[in-house]
Amino acid sequence: NSELFTLTYGALVTQLCKDYENDEDVNKQLDKMGYNIGVRLIEDFLARSNVGRCHDFRETADVISKIAFKMYLGITPSITNWSPGGDEFSLILENNPLVDFVELPDNHSSLIYSNLLCGVLRGALEMVQMAVDVKFVQDTLKGDSVTEIRMKFIRRIEDNLPAGEE
Repeated sequence: NSELFTLTYGALVTQLCKDYENDEDVNKQLDKMGYNIGVRLIEDFLARSNVGRCHDFRETADVISKIAFKMYLGITPSITNWSPGGDEFSLILENNPLVDFVELPDNHSSLIYSNLLCGVLRGALEMVQMAVDVKFVQDTLKGDSVTEIRMKFIRRIEDNLPAGEE
């Protein structure tokens, strides 16, 4: 089951590389696709996990790592490198299932192959009123020992009700 997903994702990235002229455009498309997935996936996650509203960013990090990644990718990334203000942390993926069977060609050195994950996290968190910045800092496909996703809390998104409705 996971092998089929991995191979299907690989075919998607390959097609995007053929459709777009440079890696930056492919990275943007993967992020955009991931964002759209995250916007929809959050409903399924909340229904299946019975997780209530998180009170702070640390609790959000725990839910992402221990429940969401486990539920959808079968892995549990570790949470490290908290900023002193508690508004930024890293998710360390010892094993990224998206990159099984993958080698980046030399002509795609700036491709962020798993950038879909950043979009998914950003989209899902936006739906629960959290604006975040998500980016890859390290990637095993580029020779790093682990895959590191850096998440930074930007702000809480306020619900804007139309004038007169409360």
